[in-house]
Amino acid sequence: MNRPEDSQLGKTSSYVDQYDVSLLFPIARAGKRAEIGVAGAPPFLGADLWSAYELSWLNLRGKPQVALAHFTVPCESANIIESKSLKLYLNSFNNSRFADVEAVRQCLRSDLSEAVWRGTDRAATVGVTILLPDVFDRQPIYELDGLSLDRLDIECSRYTPAPDLLSVLPEEAPVTEVLVSNLLKSNCLVTGQPDWGAVQISYSGAPIHQEGLLQYLVSFRNHNEFHEQCVERIFMDIWTRCRPIKLAVYARYTRRGGLDINPFRTSYPQALPQNSRGARQ
Repeated sequence: MNRPEDSQLGKTSSYVDQYDVSLLFPIARAGKRAEIGVAGAPPFLGADLWSAYELSWLNLRGKPQVALAHFTVPCESANIIESKSLKLYLNSFNNSRFADVEAVRQCLRSDLSEAVWRGTDRAATVGVTILLPDVFDRQPIYELDGLSLDRLDIECSRYTPAPDLLSVLPEEAPVTEVLVSNLLKSNCLVTGQPDWGAVQISYSGAPIHQEGLLQYLVSFRNHNEFHEQCVERIFMDIWTRCRPIKLAVYARYTRRGGLDINPFRTSYPQALPQNSRGARQ
């Protein structure tokens, strides 16, 4: 199976402008999940919601077309797709001719679905939505709803994940609340380049100590891991340390290479969030 260090991250890459599915570089989820105590079926549902802002191809007369795209990758899939490889793959559409937008969508769906299930005998479909320029001005900017943890005046001194900062207030009545922060930052697993994000934590159960939760989120600041892995680590740390009845964690990361990745994990079945970008995306 592919290793992150064998990807094109941090390396000089040639520009390929003719369709080339071999550029996709899937990486198994299992290794990083084992680190956080997940073996076999995970205790969460959800998906990775991708947005692609640099999608272009040629029509049959050679005229360039441009679009935005949203991809929905089920978290049950065996693999993630390394983001630079997805960028290179999308670039390979630039001088390739397609009959129409539906042909592009079907190609993307087939290729991405195969990549995220590669190496297994299972298969499922990656959701693909393509937005053409006539709807660009209808795309909203949407900030995560919830009570802002960033209002708290706290002292921070730990910048690698510290789940021991998490605790609950067991003497207080159970609550249902939504907490958000814009202070999430981690680094790329391979290059160490910064990844910036906002995170929303929705839960029911004993009240989580908010100061400790914010300190915990800040503790990812010097941590090297992919977006999907960070969100699953946050979910599992809260799930095991605070033992909520219900839990959902949703992060929206700023874009790099024309892509943003927005993982969502939930302990119970519910609709996926709308993939609407935030102001920083």
